[in-house]
Amino acid sequence: MDSAVAVKERLEQFGREVLAEAMNRPAQMVNGGLYLRGLVEEGKRKSLEPMVARLGEEADYQSMQQFLTDSPWDPALVVKAVAEWVAGEIDVEAWVLDDTGFPKQGKRSPGVKRQYSGTLGKVGNCQIGVSVHAVGKKGTVPLGWALYLPEEWCQDEERRRTAKVPEEVLFRTKPELGVQLLERAAGWEVPVAPVLGDAAYGDNTGLRERLHDAGLEYVLSVSAETTVFAPGTAFAVPERKGATGRPRGRLRPEGKPVAIGEFIAGLHPKEWQTVAFRDGPDGEPMRSRFAFVRVRAAHLWHKGYTKEPREEWLICEWPEGQEKPTDYWLSDLPVDVEPEHLARLARLRWKIELDYKQLKGELGLDHYEGRSYLGWYHHSALVTAAHAFLTLERLHPFHQRPA
Repeated sequence: MDSAVAVKERLEQFGREVLAEAMNRPAQMVNGGLYLRGLVEEGKRKSLEPMVARLGEEADYQSMQQFLTDSPWDPALVVKAVAEWVAGEIDVEAWVLDDTGFPKQGKRSPGVKRQYSGTLGKVGNCQIGVSVHAVGKKGTVPLGWALYLPEEWCQDEERRRTAKVPEEVLFRTKPELGVQLLERAAGWEVPVAPVLGDAAYGDNTGLRERLHDAGLEYVLSVSAETTVFAPGTAFAVPERKGATGRPRGRLRPEGKPVAIGEFIAGLHPKEWQTVAFRDGPDGEPMRSRFAFVRVRAAHLWHKGYTKEPREEWLICEWPEGQEKPTDYWLSDLPVDVEPEHLARLARLRWKIELDYKQLKGELGLDHYEGRSYLGWYHHSALVTAAHAFLTLERLHPFHQRPA
């Protein structure tokens, strides 16, 4: 059998399996399968019009446009089906929370505004998509997407109406959107793993606390300005001042918090150890100097505490040849975790950049040109499915979904 024909048949079978729960109408399934083909097959642009042109007589532009922008199928069900299949194949090590920018012209695309994007490396006119990915030894798979709507967008009724933003969609910060995606994925049949993220997420106290309360372990980057209490800091209820003073019920630290950068500068040299954090391209371990210290995060310290803040790991990296430490993380992994495991997780987040590169460069994640809020989610979900198909093809071409 011709290999191109075989790949097409496997893609059709894959599409039938991952789209079925979300799409209960025959026309949806047909258009969904065609859209997947358009994303996977060769082509410079993966927006709707050039894909329809490449697909030929099988595809009807108006039908596919309605399918993409307005058809009432739930994109989260597609992502769920994909995630539950692929995550079991890639030896999941971590979940990564991040966001990526989509440069845009004009101001009608949902969520677009002049805002900072790490993708652009500057302030530019763009959309921001928040995403969660399972990263493993054998590959990656997105677990969810959320389009960030700036507050001014959420308050602009005309733009909301034009983009067909549902009434129930309210303003949420990027960390809040990320937590929602993580909590949703935790309810799926997907291996749960420690959550990784950069300081834009790790510096957010509410995010760290919500993950901990949800039982989702984390290794999150934080800035040098984040404050902590040094090991051994005691907490006690202050004594009442005078015989008539009101009883005090909140714990106060016996000492002030210190910025991580300042705290690390005072560490004894013996606290630093050389640890392997990844296998290099040649198979040799990649190593760097790390320190692992138990601290307590010092958020809200000036208000006092109803109970002692919990201990967690402060992980610091100080590569050879650098004048000072370069990176910091906080983690609520257990006290008996191996240092090598902490270092490996801390340095694993880079894999999401490879994901974004393939999702955009090869599959057209950033090629959606519509102005429909739902259309953005539909496109992202189908790109996720296309990415999953290519992952399965790489792992074992004659794949079949596990029973």
